[in-house]
Amino acid sequence: MPVPLSILDLAIIGKGETARESLEGSTALAQRAEELGYRRIWYAEHHNNSAIASSATSVLIAHIAANTQNIRLGAGGIMLPNHAPLTIAEQFGTLETLHPGRIDLGLGRAPGSDRNTMRALRRDAMAADRFPQDVQELQGYLTGHTRIPGVDATPGMGTNVPLYILGSSLFGARLAAALGLPYGFASHFSPDSLQEAVAIYRREFQPSEQLDQPYVIAGVNAIAADNEAQAKEQFQMAKRHRVALIVGPDRKFSDEQADTIIESPQGQQLVHMMKYSAVGTPENVREYLDSFAKHADADELIVAHLASSVEARLRSVDLLADVNRAVAA
Repeated sequence: MPVPLSILDLAIIGKGETARESLEGSTALAQRAEELGYRRIWYAEHHNNSAIASSATSVLIAHIAANTQNIRLGAGGIMLPNHAPLTIAEQFGTLETLHPGRIDLGLGRAPGSDRNTMRALRRDAMAADRFPQDVQELQGYLTGHTRIPGVDATPGMGTNVPLYILGSSLFGARLAAALGLPYGFASHFSPDSLQEAVAIYRREFQPSEQLDQPYVIAGVNAIAADNEAQAKEQFQMAKRHRVALIVGPDRKFSDEQADTIIESPQGQQLVHMMKYSAVGTPENVREYLDSFAKHADADELIVAHLASSVEARLRSVDLLADVNRAVAA
């Protein structure tokens, strides 16, 4: 039986698109995913990036939730060191109050930005060191067992929004295990420690009120298309987009310049970040995902559909759902 599939919507602002068009595409994607039976959709916090529209993550979740009925929605993730735990508890407590039983809260400790953006966010450079304590403070607000006497989250208190620890290192694996929380590994862009981190998490897991046994969600990229050639062409475009994001978010690259960078040693390091990518026909993508789930020892896969246009992402989501239903049957 295949593992459940979810979606990581990167809210990409494609070439020639506006932020509004990207967000409209995210709404359409969520509605389609709900119809097709995907388990959940998550959105990630990124700042000062002209190619990603999910910077105000909780606001985006609120909009998507108001335009869907049942699918679970959440952050994958909120970079907690950018925020006061009370503020996040109030935001996600509000979301859960308005959309009960549908909200997830994934938490990471990376900045999700560069140094100048960190300063603009008023982020304390040492905030990441407090991540374990901040997670527990946030958990206290949501469960109604505050760790700050006399301070409660309203809305938030008693909503028990489920927390997930997200990461790409052994630190996050050990923290998730110690706190008895589900663990999401960002293997869709940081593949190297996947198996070791998951093994540590499963070995060291301590049951909690939220979770009685380990639960692993692994990230993986995918492009399902009607034929192999289309999928490969879209994957090359995704690589070019990655070059633009990382090498020069404020520079304009031609396709030829981007391809030259991709073939360089530095570019190959960027390509390596996309190591876990299922690209091809629906059957080939499904076969890859089955193999990857075993490789990752995952209970669930969260799939980032990398196609550069909204139309192509919707097609990828459709095709994968079709073949997934056929396999399940």
